[in-house]
Amino acid sequence: MYKLNYLLTIILLLATRPLQAQTIYVNAGTGSDAANGKVQTPVATLQRAIELAKTFEAGESVMIKVSPGLYTLHDKVVIDKPNTGQAWLTIQAATMPDDTAWKPAQMPVIQSISNNNSTTQFQHAVGFLIAANHVRIGGLKFIGNGNPLVQYYYPVNRKDSTLSGLDISQCYFIGERNSAPIQGSIWAHGAGVHVDHCVFYGTKNALLLFMAIRDFSLKNSVIVGAYESAVWFGAFHEPFVFENNIVAGSEFLWLRAEKTYPKYHFKNCLFTDMKHEMGYYGQNGAVPADKNAHSEENVARSGKLLLSEVATNGLPRDHLNPLPNSAGKELNAGIFKK
Repeated sequence: MYKLNYLLTIILLLATRPLQAQTIYVNAGTGSDAANGKVQTPVATLQRAIELAKTFEAGESVMIKVSPGLYTLHDKVVIDKPNTGQAWLTIQAATMPDDTAWKPAQMPVIQSISNNNSTTQFQHAVGFLIAANHVRIGGLKFIGNGNPLVQYYYPVNRKDSTLSGLDISQCYFIGERNSAPIQGSIWAHGAGVHVDHCVFYGTKNALLLFMAIRDFSLKNSVIVGAYESAVWFGAFHEPFVFENNIVAGSEFLWLRAEKTYPKYHFKNCLFTDMKHEMGYYGQNGAVPADKNAHSEENVARSGKLLLSEVATNGLPRDHLNPLPNSAGKELNAGIFKK
């Protein structure tokens, strides 16, 4: 009887223990999609890494380690590994910004050159299509789509409003409206969208969040030169966190749905050099809003944002982060957590 109980206990422990995390390695320069994705034999493309990730069980967390290099997307990367329980799929730079050995040239660059690859609502191009729960993206640089046939490009897109769990941390989104534009850096429906320590530079919109949005946070991020809005927000559901952010040089800080007065709370932020702050999107486009219901805590509007930009010495280590003498430096907004 004792042996039987002992065996049953062992079987129960084996059945209930968390599955171990799996790691897949990607290297655009030395990898091959015929390889198995191990550290010595990386695959070459992110889509192949996702295909390998789907061979693991749904309860297994998967880490996709992305080596430095240029990752050119000829079509969207569909991230659709089913993740259950506490399992996450993470796509992360092999060297992160807070690592001692990190420098900007080590950041993997994601560039789409695809034609329009989605007809949801209207024709547009997508870089990463998030089609699963519990996805993390970290330490990547997304730049615009230079394909002249593409008018609207979204580097990260989640269309399914029933999904939850999308964490994006320590990423750059850099657009150039005259050559390689980004219509919206992150266009996501659904729950659990958490963004921190990201830099959005020259994108038409930084975040587009519309349907079934709840449990949203944007923290310690820099949004500069948004030529429509920093954030375009639809239905409002708690919890909502917006703190330690810098928004500067943008057309609108915030666009909401017409005839709605959500009670957003902005905390510990710098809003400077804005054409408009609050607005709504009506039949004739974006309109400044005279009436709002949001509240603020420790929000500054004075001072000049000074960024570390490319000059004759090339790409600085603190690229597009506030300089030591910049307004808002104390907010710890930017690509570094430490």
